[in-house]
Amino acid sequence: MNLQSETIIVHQDNLEAEIELDYFNKRLRVDGFYGSTGVLLDTIQKLTVNKPVEKLIIYSFQENWMSLLEKGYTPEAVFSKYFSGADNYAMVKYQTTDRRYTASWLEEDELLTKLLKTSLRKKDPDKVPAAYTIRKANERDCTELARLYSQVFSIYPTPMNEPAYVKKKLSEGQVFYVAEKNKKIVSAASAEVNHTYRNAELTDCATIPEERKHGLMKFLLQELERDLYKQKIICAYSIARALSFGMNTAFYQLGYLYRGRLTNNCYIYNSLENMNVWVKDLTVHQSFL
Repeated sequence: MNLQSETIIVHQDNLEAEIELDYFNKRLRVDGFYGSTGVLLDTIQKLTVNKPVEKLIIYSFQENWMSLLEKGYTPEAVFSKYFSGADNYAMVKYQTTDRRYTASWLEEDELLTKLLKTSLRKKDPDKVPAAYTIRKANERDCTELARLYSQVFSIYPTPMNEPAYVKKKLSEGQVFYVAEKNKKIVSAASAEVNHTYRNAELTDCATIPEERKHGLMKFLLQELERDLYKQKIICAYSIARALSFGMNTAFYQLGYLYRGRLTNNCYIYNSLENMNVWVKDLTVHQSFL
């Protein structure tokens, strides 16, 4: 079977780790570890033998990032409060020159500088535009959600264009909110919740082109924040396309803080792209309640 990814759980005397081999995006990511850094790196080396892995990513605690730096890893982002209130240092290492190189970095810097210089942190409208309805999604929406993602993205890091995959994510507890117009889903966003570490990734943000001027995504993200707060989630974060002024603006307006950029992180939209990291401490920012 042609797997897009697989999760490997390591339990040894001197190492506990959760590792994702992401074949579609040609990367390996360690989603947190306890124990020996040396044993972790040996494990990574064994797992990637004869595998098409171009980028290594390790989510590490503050006490580990320096030892990873000494082994040739580079910090790309900090996810504040990610580990039940402790910061996550995203350390990376590239296996190929092509994966390390990016031609759009300065353009993305200019976009970010322009955004951060503006006074966009303003109060949002109190009401959703009259033609739209915001609601929580359920399994009956799987086919229409898959259609939406197929329409918006020609390439996506996960198979959200498949109704069965959307249904699987819903059954696993991923939370989706949608905006409807004339009973048709025109925008959607989700939260992938990690109850162990009390964090959630706001992801799968998509709006059909003709509806993007109405600010629907901010309403969806606020509903997700309310839901996450009730679940006692501390850290909400998102990884947004660095070249998307609209998505980066939405997170900036909602009080998220820029925390770094992941180079050539995943295949999305129509190519391999750099992704900006945005983070919000839900225990402090409660304006959405």
